[in-house]
Amino acid sequence: MYNQGMLKENSLKGKTILITGGGTGLGKSMGEYFMELGANLIITSRKQDVIDKTAKEFMEKYKGEVLALSGDVRKIEDVESVIEKSIAKFGTIDVLLNNAAGNFISPTERLSSKGFDVVVDIVLKGTYNYSLTLGKYWIENKFKGTMLNIVTTYAWTGSAYVVPSACAKAGVLALTRSLAAEWSKY
Repeated sequence: MYNQGMLKENSLKGKTILITGGGTGLGKSMGEYFMELGANLIITSRKQDVIDKTAKEFMEKYKGEVLALSGDVRKIEDVESVIEKSIAKFGTIDVLLNNAAGNFISPTERLSSKGFDVVVDIVLKGTYNYSLTLGKYWIENKFKGTMLNIVTTYAWTGSAYVVPSACAKAGVLALTRSLAAEWSKY
């Protein structure tokens, strides 16, 4: 059951981790590893059927609990609802993993402004919606949580054909660095 990885067995036992975009891809893979290490998960996505399937799969395989809550990272009301329901179930959230993303592989001149907005809103707005909402809760309750934000190399370098994502990921990188500097006093 346990694959030898970077962390020791049961190193996340008793921890609760919220993963945006947790039903598929990288979010699902990281969630599975966290469950192997003993964590409880909250996984979110806009598609309830996708996260229900992932939650069922994980709960059949691991001891921890999985709470699957649908919501759109771009909508603050959805973010607040996910966080409230998660805290009601688990008592707290120890780790926030901002993983939700969107992208279009396309020459930039072919993108509509709406297409550009969708990617930036999911990646950057989704990250700051969760970061600020949960971060304020942690500060108010004097809780030392951990926040992980997913970026990519082109946040530093830029990249052709993924300009909206590159812009958004660069924003996430700046947000992460800025919050780390500002919130280090907590």
